[in-house]
Amino acid sequence: MRIDSIFLQRLLRYLLLGFFFFLLASFFQVRNSYGQDAAISDFTVSNSEDNLLLYLAVSNWFTEDMEAAIHNGIPITFAFSINLSVKRPKWPDKKISEHEFNHVMEYDSLKKQYRIHRNEKGDSKVTASLEEAKKLMSEINGFKVLRLDELDPRTSYTLRAKAMLARKTMPLYFHYLIPFSSPWDFETKWHKLTLRLAL
Repeated sequence: MRIDSIFLQRLLRYLLLGFFFFLLASFFQVRNSYGQDAAISDFTVSNSEDNLLLYLAVSNWFTEDMEAAIHNGIPITFAFSINLSVKRPKWPDKKISEHEFNHVMEYDSLKKQYRIHRNEKGDSKVTASLEEAKKLMSEINGFKVLRLDELDPRTSYTLRAKAMLARKTMPLYFHYLIPFSSPWDFETKWHKLTLRLAL
């Protein structure tokens, strides 16, 4: 009896240890497959008659896990941060404009449609195409950063932007099941551009 008990304890210990290493290996495999490759791309500025306009896209962000999650009713939320600073020689840059807004993707399984809410435009777009939904989710087109009459043509400015997958996207239990450094938890590096108005 005692021998059987010791044997079962050891067997259970080995099984738990094996399961732990399996999870660890799976985690690193996921990290190698997806990694933290999401980045800001196509980062450009233009202007209308009155405003400085920003254009950008987030690339390499969508994973198979996210596709499975969205199709199972879990919305995906992107949080964008944008700021404009005055460059000052021998002094830290002075921030003069700061914006934060979200893009949210939801899936209607009955209609088989994706709905994307874009806070900065105050609109919602509906599409049956996943590719179109991903494009709407990850692009910013013509965002009004600041009025031109608030900019000094003699001054240089730094425009910075980054995007992150908002952690509130996931249900509470996901925070315990999915590691903090998972493909569900990414934040791009700050992407910046130095600009100066033409005289």
